[in-house]
Amino acid sequence: MRLFVLLGAALGSAVAVGAGGPQWRTAAPLPLARTEVAAARFGSELAIVGGYIADGSSSARVDAYSPERNRWRRLPDLPVRVNHAAAAGYRGRLYVVGGYGASGPLRSAFVLVHGGWRRLPSLPEPRAAAAAAIAGGRLYVVGGVRDGQPRLAQRALAFDPERKRWSSLPGPVPREHLAAAAAGGRVYALAGRAAGYDTNLTSFEVYDAKRRRWRRLPPVPEPRGGTGAATVGHTIVSVGGEAPPGTISSVYGFDIGMKRWRRLPDLPTPRHGLGVSAFGDRVYAIGGGPKPGLFVSDANEYLSLR
Repeated sequence: MRLFVLLGAALGSAVAVGAGGPQWRTAAPLPLARTEVAAARFGSELAIVGGYIADGSSSARVDAYSPERNRWRRLPDLPVRVNHAAAAGYRGRLYVVGGYGASGPLRSAFVLVHGGWRRLPSLPEPRAAAAAAIAGGRLYVVGGVRDGQPRLAQRALAFDPERKRWSSLPGPVPREHLAAAAAGGRVYALAGRAAGYDTNLTSFEVYDAKRRRWRRLPPVPEPRGGTGAATVGHTIVSVGGEAPPGTISSVYGFDIGMKRWRRLPDLPTPRHGLGVSAFGDRVYAIGGGPKPGLFVSDANEYLSLR
């Protein structure tokens, strides 16, 4: 398969989307172009973990971006090479779980603390192409692919950082390549797909921890898999994905209080398998593939919502 590398735009430039309206802007490019990465806020930085590089191999590389300084730095490599992992940050710690390794979906879980990676108790079952978010002090892993049949994970997983224990919970609509976000102590599962990128879904659900069940919300306006999401204030932002016509440029914001979606400015460099994370009033879209399949990018673009 022919591989393609998309170079990042010049630093500090803006992509106009209408007079007086919000604009996507470009920031310092990801040091190593890659796709199918995991992303999370990590203290005052955004971390990009693993993924495929241009030659099709998986990477253990971890890079941290400072939005305040518009600068990257290298973090310690993950103990394993991985793609399609899930990540979340909590109280200055970076958690990375699952993903695809050399032999398929992994059960591994790690936390970066005090400058080094520590291995956590293994996941109850292998999980790849899942999504992660932290709510109520717990790390949730939703959706994804497992070993055996059924192929799609039916259960969600939750990790208690204090007790260092995993538990199994009811899962959302089974799917992979989905996105997750947290807001108001709740976890949201967005979009995804059942198999290939011609099976994209619009499913959007929130988990009620007290009742131990998922509740359906107004669907994402456009089907998307290989997507990401992040929360800014009271808005959950859905970014990126791939479909048979190509990568997806449309961006939507869900107002949690009003329970409705609105269209936001399109992503200048449409990508799938990208890292999406929030910092202050900004949503960042980093890395990913600019075409369906194994293509890589070093693009780093952000949208300010306030």
